[in-house]
Amino acid sequence: MTAKKPITIIKKPINKIKKRYDSFLKRRPHRSFRRTRRRDYVRSLKLPGYISFTIYVYKTIWNNKKVFGFLALLYAILTAILVGIASQEIYSTLTGAIDTTSGDLFSSAIGEIGKASLLFVTSATGGLSQSMTESQQIYAGIISLLTWMTSVWLLRNILAGHKVKMRDGLYSAGAPIISTFIVALVFIIQLLPLALALIGYSAASATGLLSGGVEAMLFWIAAGLLALLSLYWSTSTFFALVIVTLPGMYPFNALRTAGDMVVGRRLRILLRLLWMIIITVISWAIIMIPIIILDSWLKSLWPAIDWVPTIPIVLLILSTLTIIWISSYIYLFYRKVVADDAAPA
Repeated sequence: MTAKKPITIIKKPINKIKKRYDSFLKRRPHRSFRRTRRRDYVRSLKLPGYISFTIYVYKTIWNNKKVFGFLALLYAILTAILVGIASQEIYSTLTGAIDTTSGDLFSSAIGEIGKASLLFVTSATGGLSQSMTESQQIYAGIISLLTWMTSVWLLRNILAGHKVKMRDGLYSAGAPIISTFIVALVFIIQLLPLALALIGYSAASATGLLSGGVEAMLFWIAAGLLALLSLYWSTSTFFALVIVTLPGMYPFNALRTAGDMVVGRRLRILLRLLWMIIITVISWAIIMIPIIILDSWLKSLWPAIDWVPTIPIVLLILSTLTIIWISSYIYLFYRKVVADDAAPA
């Protein structure tokens, strides 16, 4: 046998890299620091309106409420057992502190709504949660990923016309968990600029840097650019988390495919994702604030039931339902984008 020449050994990987680069340029025609004319980057994206699509997502979940209800119940129980729920003791202490320090501020009906809103913001932002151990954090991450993958698997088969049970999703959806974990890890890395901006905000607030002047202006410009960078990177990763659940799909292939899908329409997709977050926050407020008011009223009538963890249980249920809602919204949105099979712009 004749040995291969060194130049042949080097040339093969170089040609492979060049081929992949040419393919990338073909799929992504935009160039950094070079102007792209509007006619070259306009890409169609026919979608229903914001409200009509939101109603469509709600109807899809409601029409299959039995399977999704069992899914939410199962993962809520697993979360309560393995991770734990918010602390009723912290909630009672916080409520008592507000009543003691507010005086007559929350005495009227509007004041009760304001008090409930304050408790809602504290509860929704994790103010009632105790610090989790490392094992609890791992359990929480695995449960969230499995809830996501099961929801996507169920929706994929429901829209394909198959009659599915929650058991089918539990047994079948977990196969790509390693690939999904890798994409989720990439998503976390993409959020690092936003995390740096939040850390910088905490440090700047503590040192009084945000009191005004040129320093504050420069900080907000830098923080805004870091947040935009995270949003720019992570827009396609939401779709990658759906694509990676396809049979035989590798994580970086999913990231590449998702990146191709958003080229030329990233801003419109990002606005839809921001709308999803806004609707989630509004839904939480509509549900939580009346429940907080009712819980406070009942416990003022019967102090003996003050130990009942109503708000922590509601937070647990809403958290599980939110994962199902977000995964359903993103998957159905992904289906709409795939249906508009426009060439890269």
